[in-house]
Amino acid sequence: MFLRSHLRDGGRVPASVQPYFFLSYAHTPRFGAGGPDPDMWVERLFRDLCSHVMALTDLPAGAEAGFMDREIRSGEGWSERLGAALATCRVFVPLFSPRYFASEMCGKEWYAFAQRAIHQGALSNQPAEAIVPALWVPVPPSQLPGPAERLQFNHNTFGERYVTDGLYGLIKLRGYAEQYERAVYELAKRIVRVAETVRLEPVRPLDYRGVPSAFGPAGGSSPARTLHVSVAAASRHDLPDGRSPEYYGDNALEWNPYHPVAQRPIAYVAEDLVKNLNYRTSVGSFDDEAGHYDSKQPPTRPEILIVDRWAVEDEHRRQRLAAFDQESRPWVNVVVPWNRYDHQSRAKEIELAQRLEETLPVKMGQGRAACRAAANGVANMETLGQILPQVVEAAAQQFLRHAQVYLPAGNTRTERPRLLGPMGMSGPAAPPRAPFPPDTFGGHNDGNDSNDTDRGDADDSES
Repeated sequence: MFLRSHLRDGGRVPASVQPYFFLSYAHTPRFGAGGPDPDMWVERLFRDLCSHVMALTDLPAGAEAGFMDREIRSGEGWSERLGAALATCRVFVPLFSPRYFASEMCGKEWYAFAQRAIHQGALSNQPAEAIVPALWVPVPPSQLPGPAERLQFNHNTFGERYVTDGLYGLIKLRGYAEQYERAVYELAKRIVRVAETVRLEPVRPLDYRGVPSAFGPAGGSSPARTLHVSVAAASRHDLPDGRSPEYYGDNALEWNPYHPVAQRPIAYVAEDLVKNLNYRTSVGSFDDEAGHYDSKQPPTRPEILIVDRWAVEDEHRRQRLAAFDQESRPWVNVVVPWNRYDHQSRAKEIELAQRLEETLPVKMGQGRAACRAAANGVANMETLGQILPQVVEAAAQQFLRHAQVYLPAGNTRTERPRLLGPMGMSGPAAPPRAPFPPDTFGGHNDGNDSNDTDRGDADDSES
């Protein structure tokens, strides 16, 4: 409780209560009642890493060198302790194994930590990668989910046997004690080097139970999903009269609505957030794509349209947005960033909001409460990180409903086939619950889904 209240009140967390690293691993079930604990080898690795980290740093006595979830994810206060550790640790160390990427719990841990790095990278426009993976059991690259596949990490420096057998093989097999010690020491050095280089700042803890998995709805085994992010915004060269150019760049993808707090353009922040949900993502400008939409064709991917309210001040762009709104495309959800500290925007808020509502009446009112809240205005970067996963998954479910379906590969049987969507799913996944109530998203939504105007969304209501 001390940690949570300290963060909520805006204070700094003493280093003595911040774990230096977080060891994330998949619990292995026992073979039978009373049998040996299969996770005892992970316990040994954790103790060895903690010893090395203490020796390699100046952490004071009593400091937490590391955190490992020793419980089977239950019990009073478990979610709070886990959330606090993920919000304050300096390095995240996932133990790669096939079981790890099949675990929704491990995907949630990865997601919660990665959100911190994305948020800090958005504020500084500098990479903030603080994930140091370790091979518990080697996993073929083809079986890695997107967030793990994209990590730039060379395991070969830890030793040849480490690469072929993983830490589990080295710790279990006789004769490999020296290789195990070398690999663990090299891993500890990498943890310390990353911690000292990145300096990831603590954040407010997320409710771990409400976050999605970074490995997708079916773990790392699900095929790659794709999503497109487009941006409807001006460049600094075609702004409305009197609009400050400090929020804009040479094209729509350089629009940065949360300037000066954030340094990274919104398109690339959204791209990072979507990739953290195990999507392959592309970005583009609405102006460049507006003439290529064909409502008669089935969709090829879900989409997120990020709209600057100032974009409707340009009559040609406003007309293109209005025409787009008249097409039936429920797999496209709208997100409207809105910086409350942008004085020009605040001065024209009512006028711009009303004009956007008149331009996009369908899109502004469709979908669940989270989608409507995102269309009504997302107040800051932190809120964007909270709401975008829900908007993305709602778009993905609508895509699965409206896209063409295909027979599973190799299905030649004559009985009734099981149809798969083009995203490789056997049906829509349940959306993640919002970690915060909808009325915190910066819009004027009362959280009631009864006025849902997307008639294809009737059975999407959250229980």
